[in-house]
Amino acid sequence: MSHEESIERSIENAFASVEIEGLHIDTECVDWCRQVLLNQMSKEEYLKLLLKKAGVSV
Repeated sequence: MSHEESIERSIENAFASVEIEGLHIDTECVDWCRQVLLNQMSKEEYLKLLLKKAGVSV
């Protein structure tokens, strides 16, 4: 299994776990998570985007 396949499997598992709990993650947040795991975005930038999406001033 390649690194990218492993990341996709991890994302799918996490997504399923959240859905089982009755919550929902939109595709934009999933894409941001994928970018962090592929080192295409820093964790700091990811957190800024999440806070902005939630309406929290940064």
